[in-house]
Amino acid sequence: MLSYAMAALIAVIGAAVAGFICFQLGVSHRRKTAEAKIGSAEDEAKRLINDAIKTAEQKRKEALLEAKDEIFRMKAESDKELKERRGEISRQERRLNQKEENLDKKTENLEQKELEAKQKAELIEARLAENEQMKQREIEKLEVISGLSTEAARVMILERLDEQLTHEKALKINHYENQLKEDCEEMARDLLTQTIARCAADHAQEAVVSVVPLPSDEMKGRIIGREGRNIRALETATGVDVIIDDTPEAITLSSFDPVRREVARQTLEKLIADGRIHPARIEEMVEKARKEVELAIKKEGEKAIMDAGVHGLHPELVKLIGRLKYRTSYGQNVLKHSLEVSFLSGLIAGELGMDVTLAKRAGLLHDIGKGLDHEYEGTHVSIGVEIAKKYRESNAVIHAIQAHHNDVEPSTPLAFVVMAADAISAARPGARRENLENYIKRLEKLEEISNSFNGVEKSFAIQAGREVRIMVKPEVVDDDQLTILARDIVAKIENELDYPGQIKVNVIRENRAIDFAK
Repeated sequence: MLSYAMAALIAVIGAAVAGFICFQLGVSHRRKTAEAKIGSAEDEAKRLINDAIKTAEQKRKEALLEAKDEIFRMKAESDKELKERRGEISRQERRLNQKEENLDKKTENLEQKELEAKQKAELIEARLAENEQMKQREIEKLEVISGLSTEAARVMILERLDEQLTHEKALKINHYENQLKEDCEEMARDLLTQTIARCAADHAQEAVVSVVPLPSDEMKGRIIGREGRNIRALETATGVDVIIDDTPEAITLSSFDPVRREVARQTLEKLIADGRIHPARIEEMVEKARKEVELAIKKEGEKAIMDAGVHGLHPELVKLIGRLKYRTSYGQNVLKHSLEVSFLSGLIAGELGMDVTLAKRAGLLHDIGKGLDHEYEGTHVSIGVEIAKKYRESNAVIHAIQAHHNDVEPSTPLAFVVMAADAISAARPGARRENLENYIKRLEKLEEISNSFNGVEKSFAIQAGREVRIMVKPEVVDDDQLTILARDIVAKIENELDYPGQIKVNVIRENRAIDFAK
């Protein structure tokens, strides 16, 4: 029994020793395997590092070569541009030298002509004096021969002519009266032409937007503010739409009220210059800009009435006149238009022997309603009439305001004068801006109307649509029919076409005889 237990113990101990030996062998094998893998990984890492260093060095060399190529290319371009600019400067210098030489020659020619004209004038004066002396000697001889003085002879001849030409005088008087009636329209046209020539006013075209330049695009974000609070505060305080788009270094202000737009523009400029942009500061700057604009409006109104020579206006009327500086109609600045109408009315009234001061006053105030037509219901004529009545203008001025667009039938000479001056100012070339598409359609319609008549071969709208030149077929339209055809075309243009001013209809008929010498 005991021997059996010992044998079992020995067997267990032997198994334990064998297991320990196997464990040690396994540990030794795993250690060798791990060391081999570590060595392999280190070699691979060194290889990758070397490859990366070689690749980086190669790319550095390539980048250096590309940079050198770019430098050479830019240098070549700059040299080429410098050469072209030098050539252009040389050409301009040559042109300037040529112009200077031409001016010197023209100056010499003018001096020579002035000298010749002076000599001719002296010669003419001498001959006129000689002729006057000869005339006086002949008169003295005639007085000796006839036994009558010059005055007595003139009276006797006139008495005899008066007796003999009584019938002829009556016919002449009748002829002159008829001629005067026929020439009234021509005289009126000449009067208006002289008036326009004496009043050359400039015109400014403005839109419903204003552009405010920015020092940088970074300023756009500051104007917008966190979650848009700054831009909302600005739009609320001014009543103007602030448009921030991709336009570089610029912001657009949009509003049909030009005074509000001006307030917003000045506010933005002040905020940009100050640099502190937040809702409280915006409200402060808006109030400050509004006061400055109101002061500017007052000054503009005072300057306008001084320029027009109109005095005694109510202070509120002066402010309304100043507001017209920020108002446009068809692209025409209303204040400049009102001043021009005032000047034209005064000139026409002076030619007709009317009250010049009253005409200027009516012309200056004829569009006063446009200063408030953004804020009140009704046309600018009706608003202007109410304003004039409110500030106790004379009935003549009120009627001229009311009738200048034929809202009522004009019944005074002053009303007709203001109507004529308003039409002249509006129809002056360049006074009003017209949409290009509408302008082209008007020219096409003008040619279409002309071509619609029988016998018309071709028609050409020229002089920016102020004249249409019509070529007719000579075998269809004779000389007697030209006048009738022109009148028919004029009537159709007046009925079917809207246009500023007047259109000259020039109908041309041409016959040609062609033969060949052989």
